[in-house]
Amino acid sequence: MSSSENAPTGSGPFLPRGDFQTIESGDAFMPKFDEHGLIPCITVDAATNEVLMFAYMNAEALEHTLATGRGTYYSRSRRKLWKKGEESGNVQQVRELLTDCDQDVILMKVEQIGGAACHTGHRSCFFRRINDARTLGHTGRERVFDPEKVYRK
Repeated sequence: MSSSENAPTGSGPFLPRGDFQTIESGDAFMPKFDEHGLIPCITVDAATNEVLMFAYMNAEALEHTLATGRGTYYSRSRRKLWKKGEESGNVQQVRELLTDCDQDVILMKVEQIGGAACHTGHRSCFFRRINDARTLGHTGRERVFDPEKVYRK
């Protein structure tokens, strides 16, 4: 049997993992989901390349993103599909999806509609810098919205 015959079946509509050559040099999309069925996704602003956020996708989230052109993730804490902007209105219009050489990470370039990607109200989830082993400092970026007003429950 070839290594592709021993590969696990694909997740959702995605092809099963193939051999090394096919994965790293071929044209087939064979995303590698981890043992929990997740794949990391780094999301950046398509115009500026500013890193907006990091999250995970499961096969359903990735399929939904491809079908709708809107950023969709899997919330590990809520254990459900997370359609970005569903509550806040700060949606992500996908401009380009990329994967790395071994197809175990997604890079999503988006137009951030509404101005904020972070649930804290900041444009980017990366609004603090690490000062040293114990402290953080703010980058100086102001909040785009007040999360207390947006996420009232």
